[in-house]
Amino acid sequence: MQVSESFRIAVSTLRAHKVRSLLTVLGTVIGVLSVVTIVSIIEGMNKYVSEKLVSEGSNTFYVDQFGMITNYEDYLEALKRKPLTLDDARALERLSPSVEAAGAVSTSVKEVRYRSKTAAGVSVLGVDESYESVQEVDVESGRLLSREDVLRRRPTCVVGADVVKKLFSGVDPLGKEVRVGRHTYRIVGVGEKKGSLLGQSQDSYVMMPITSFQKAFGSRSPVTIVAKARDQASLELAQDEARSIMRARRKVPFSKPDDFSIMSAETFMEIYRKFTSTAYLVTVGIAAISLVVGGIVIMNIMLVSVTERTKEIGIRKAVGGTSGDIMVQFLIESLLLSGSGGAIGVLFGVAIALLISHVTPLPATIRAWAIIMGLVVACGVGVFFGIYPAARAAKQDPIVALRYE
Repeated sequence: MQVSESFRIAVSTLRAHKVRSLLTVLGTVIGVLSVVTIVSIIEGMNKYVSEKLVSEGSNTFYVDQFGMITNYEDYLEALKRKPLTLDDARALERLSPSVEAAGAVSTSVKEVRYRSKTAAGVSVLGVDESYESVQEVDVESGRLLSREDVLRRRPTCVVGADVVKKLFSGVDPLGKEVRVGRHTYRIVGVGEKKGSLLGQSQDSYVMMPITSFQKAFGSRSPVTIVAKARDQASLELAQDEARSIMRARRKVPFSKPDDFSIMSAETFMEIYRKFTSTAYLVTVGIAAISLVVGGIVIMNIMLVSVTERTKEIGIRKAVGGTSGDIMVQFLIESLLLSGSGGAIGVLFGVAIALLISHVTPLPATIRAWAIIMGLVVACGVGVFFGIYPAARAAKQDPIVALRYE
């Protein structure tokens, strides 16, 4: 019997039991769907985060008291460290030949008010005059904070687009005064709209001179230094120089580790990749369980099918069909079951990924390799779990099979 004839018979058999075939491939559908959906979302997030980090500046790095803390013990240890200061930022900019500029920033979250209107959960940034150039902050109207604003502790500020939208609908905010906590600041500029990062708005902020910030909210507020290397090639050297300068200023003994943290965009990307790698492994585990369960279901249904069609097998062998023909036919049926499950899983996986991307901030990137891998693994499951039922059908004695009732 030719393979094409076996394929035609297999299709006819599966069409004759549509509901049973659909339920049989459910495990395969879930497994492939999980892989395609999660891979699409994670790849989309990888691309999105990578582009955002590059836009922040690939030659930018951060010096911070805390760094990237992942457990409570490290947090308690970091609390004991001496906070960085505005003078540390100025020393880094002055002493490191590979650093083009270094800015300082302190942050807090406050409610901002203008007359009877309020905006809650606004990020309040205290920055020095170098911060805006290092982070490439631009304004849509007005001006940026100046060196004089910082030196004279002026109560001035630049506000983000979201703050303007909430507090100044239809009103020009320039020159108006807003209340941040118990203090009043005059708006001198409106920041250029940046959009959101993973659903978090980057335009909900009030930026003021760091000296004004420390005067209002305490001079011991933690300071993060944002430094910019002269170019991408000198980034590593700039970080080494920053480490030496900070250790010397903080009098860290040679035998002791750093009591501060240095992080670059690549550091954030590495941490992010570790997180997504874990998500990949979890996805593979879930998909593997679904595919194994789906394969076992396919094998059981195929065994039932072999029993139901025992007389048919006997007739085919009696008219000249070989054991090989029978085995190929049942293997093709098993392959069709799992393959169709894989195809359905791919379609639903792509649809779900696009739907999530459309209704949530999570981006999605459909990868061809994920689709191909899903289909290949689904077909492999069908062949693997179809071998035993097919071999059992092929071994049927034609005389015994013809007598089967």
